[in-house]
Amino acid sequence: MVKITDVARHAGVSPSTVSYVLSGKRSISEETQRRVRDSIQALGYRPHAGARALASNRSNVIALVIPLRSGIHVPVVMQFAVSVVTTARECDHDVLLLTQQEGDEDLRRVVDSSLADGVIVMDVQMHDPRIRVLRSLDRPSVLIGFPTEATGLTCIDLDFTAAGEVCVDHLAGLGHRCVGLIGSPPEVYERETGFAYRTEDGFEAAARRHDMTSTVHPCEATPAAAEEMVGLLLREHPDLTAVVVHNEPIVEPVVAAFQRAGRRVPEDLAVVAICPDELAERAPLPLTSVAIPAEEVGQRAVELLMAQLEGRDVPAATLLRPRLTPRSSTAPRAEE
Repeated sequence: MVKITDVARHAGVSPSTVSYVLSGKRSISEETQRRVRDSIQALGYRPHAGARALASNRSNVIALVIPLRSGIHVPVVMQFAVSVVTTARECDHDVLLLTQQEGDEDLRRVVDSSLADGVIVMDVQMHDPRIRVLRSLDRPSVLIGFPTEATGLTCIDLDFTAAGEVCVDHLAGLGHRCVGLIGSPPEVYERETGFAYRTEDGFEAAARRHDMTSTVHPCEATPAAAEEMVGLLLREHPDLTAVVVHNEPIVEPVVAAFQRAGRRVPEDLAVVAICPDELAERAPLPLTSVAIPAEEVGQRAVELLMAQLEGRDVPAATLLRPRLTPRSSTAPRAEE
């Protein structure tokens, strides 16, 4: 590994001079700076992160806040995290992962100690208590999700309202007249997590527009809860012919429970999932789905943060259009 002493020897200067060129702490002649930088390039020297930080007054680290609360489906959350980490490395930044219930004081600690140049926040609630402190920080931030009041913030997410609408539009186009939404676990709604409420809003708005009978039920993320939910839906709505599932861990258990109850999918019951493509594609019965674009959201969140760090203007709101892919779990409503 090339060391700073190797660069100094190659450039014919002292190691301290190389350090000063890197940090900018002392005035060094243009000719000497040129020799040092030429030597750095010729030898392939990579300055230590600390030296880069001194030169730029940055840590070259971004903080990613992912509170691992109950009701969170960790595999999907980690898809977002991997995308953020990968994109950050391409931008020569590392990622500080914060997985606890990071509140006001924790965010302030990270920023005030200069541990991070900026913050990306996930699992955003409608009335998120972290918003107040994010607005007061002197570092940029990006939210993956939208609070109710987003003025002065930079937010990005899938347009979950449109996602709920697209699911119902697809089912209505196939002739279905009674549709149910099996939503996230109850605690996700209790926290007023934005994506859950927006999906419900879009689902119900589209059902009203198509004059469809609709019902919405949160559901625990267990096979037993899925079985119980299917029984409840069939008792309350014996004419049910379509469901939308926005709860990744129980997508397959829901389909299996309907089949055990005597409903063939898709002949008797159409199923649409809001989930990652790979989950929908690899299900025993490939599922019609609206994709969760975790990789794109994570990448663009980092790009928005980098643009802010460079002093460029960025859009306050970025909503990704939902993409529905028809597969084997939906079909026209059977004639009665």
